[in-house]
Amino acid sequence: MYDDSSSPPKLPPARVLPIVIATALIEIPTLMARFGLGLESTRDTAATLGKLTFGLRIHHGYIGLALLIACRLANGLSEVWRHRLIVLGAGLLFSDLIHHFVFLWAITGSPQFDFWYPR
Repeated sequence: MYDDSSSPPKLPPARVLPIVIATALIEIPTLMARFGLGLESTRDTAATLGKLTFGLRIHHGYIGLALLIACRLANGLSEVWRHRLIVLGAGLLFSDLIHHFVFLWAITGSPQFDFWYPR
């Protein structure tokens, strides 16, 4: 007999759908900038952002992860704002992962997930 008490908890669709929508709303303009406008972060932001970050590439997934951690650590946050931060943070994180490890890898043959700008 199957014991489902050991299965992971299931998120209700009402909690997952906003994250999926946020991911799409972030990823679509990212793809349009990359392939529609021909922009490349490594090439087009190295001179400005690269200097400000001392050569570290700031992926939007890093910002999403920081938001998720901040949300977890923030004690006085209302449930509404906690949910908004989770949706935005997860959307940023998933968009970045999908962008690099699905789209860029499939289209260019490389995930182009660099931690540092090239010198």
